[in-house]
Amino acid sequence: MSEDYYKILGLEKGASDSEIKKKYRKLAMKYHPDKTKGNKSLEEKFKKISEAYAVLSDPEKRKEYDTYGSTGFRQRYSQEDIFRGFDLGDIFKEFGGGGGGFGGGGFNSFFGGGGGGRQQRVKGSDLEYELPLSHKDIYEGATKTVSVGSEQLTVKIPKGMITGKKLRLAGKGEPSPMGGPNGDLYIKSRLLNDSVYTSEEYDLFFDAEIKLTDALLGTSVAVPTLDGKERNLKLPVGAQHKTKMRLTGFGLPHMKGGKTGDLFVRVNIKMPKEISKEQSELIEKLAQLGI
Repeated sequence: MSEDYYKILGLEKGASDSEIKKKYRKLAMKYHPDKTKGNKSLEEKFKKISEAYAVLSDPEKRKEYDTYGSTGFRQRYSQEDIFRGFDLGDIFKEFGGGGGGFGGGGFNSFFGGGGGGRQQRVKGSDLEYELPLSHKDIYEGATKTVSVGSEQLTVKIPKGMITGKKLRLAGKGEPSPMGGPNGDLYIKSRLLNDSVYTSEEYDLFFDAEIKLTDALLGTSVAVPTLDGKERNLKLPVGAQHKTKMRLTGFGLPHMKGGKTGDLFVRVNIKMPKEISKEQSELIEKLAQLGI
């Protein structure tokens, strides 16, 4: 459950150590079990203010709480971790009171812990690393070296790891603050800009620029493919500007399932910016012929 420790003690976030101690002393004396005489509601109140003080009076725990907030803090610290090293008996002696009032089980029993209890093994935080990849990397798979903190990791990138896909490296994340397992490292791909292709998911797109006469008479264009070869694609007579033609199976492979995307060729008809007198005369004749 999310708890605002500052609010529980009636303090602002920037409260000084002396203010925290003074406020806790006042509330603890009011709600100490010796005075509440078994009132469960008031005992819970005492537990909450003691938990808040145990965190805010410890510089390291307070820093973690201020950094990660209540929810993030509780993911890192169990109840036992919060009260580890926190002795109410000593505190109440300092305040001029006794250390009793916690029943036959003593302090640990009252707060639901146990000195010999097993520590909760909280996992460290996960990390995410964005790795730039080319279309060729995604087509063939690749081996990359990434730097995480002071560690150099060699990562084998599988085929089909398109933008947004992730690769999990178990135990390569942040260490646990309480001796639990490390978090995981997620390698997330990001496709680099390409001078040859654009892509959408597993499909590739190649722009083929042809002359107006090629569009009118028909032609063939050489289309480079990611296997390092070229495929000749025949364009029909009268090919239209922005016509899109498909080369099935020449796109990017899927990470799983054995499927492959397609390669689409987009036809761009290049219009001349200037024409000669001879060209103009020929075009006029074509116009007269209804073309």
